Amino acid sequence: VFYSYSAELKCKMKFGIYLPPKAETGKCPVLYWLSGLTCTEQNFITKAGFHQAAAEHGLIVVAPDTSPRGCNIEGEDESWDFGTGAGFYVDATEDPWKTNYRMYSYIKDELPKLINANFPTDPERMSIFGHSMGGHGALILALKNPGKYKSVSAFAPICNPIQCQWGKKALGGYLGSDVSKWEAYDATQLVKSYPDSHLDILIDQGKDDQFLSAGQLLPDNFIAACTERKIPVVFRLQQASCFCDLSLLGCCFGYDHSYFFIATFINDHIKHHAKYLNA
Repeated sequence: VFYSYSAELKCKMKFGIYLPPKAETGKCPVLYWLSGLTCTEQNFITKAGFHQAAAEHGLIVVAPDTSPRGCNIEGEDESWDFGTGAGFYVDATEDPWKTNYRMYSYIKDELPKLINANFPTDPERMSIFGHSMGGHGALILALKNPGKYKSVSAFAPICNPIQCQWGKKALGGYLGSDVSKWEAYDATQLVKSYPDSHLDILIDQGKDDQFLSAGQLLPDNFIAACTERKIPVVFRLQQASCFCDLSLLGCCFGYDHSYFFIATFINDHIKHHAKYLNA
């Protein structure tokens, strides 16, 4: 884990980075991971179990924090789904957030420049993925910047934030009341105007995810928009299998919103990105 001062965010920012064995002898592609609400750079690097697959495919993996921290903005620590740990990967335009909360530009420009200047990367080969709020971030970054990322994937992403409570709270707070401004950070809206179909998207979603049933994620809206635009998307609704004798008693549960779900399918996502990054 490293930290550096961010000119975009006006604070020190931590990021975790994994260097595969191949990085000792040459430049490697980079896969950026974006985490979800309340997370830091630590959640993914300690819980996801990505290291073996990343080593096998020769991928550098970078996991930044989810928001600026310690900016002394009134209200930044009052709720778990707005402010600290909840940057939502947008560039805020409203006071008092607009000076520091510029996670979109930090992830798109500043962080890659920092990584490329200090580690053995191939700047022309990078991809992006994430979970929940971070899945939203990965999708919008790929859709807003055609050709920048070789591939994109997500676990349980917030697919249509202008239609869910998490999104309405965050986008309204950071961007103001004009909903048309929110659409610039909504994957379901962005995919409708994506200029071509050269973007293969992989999404895994747990069937028993409490936030899916609560209407926070809305993947069906995104899939419908992709289908209309003929943009390839592989959507897998994952349901756990039970082999014990007590399943009828309700002892077993399906995949939820946790890192246990992510760890189960992380190798598939690494493989998905390696297909394009190592082509």
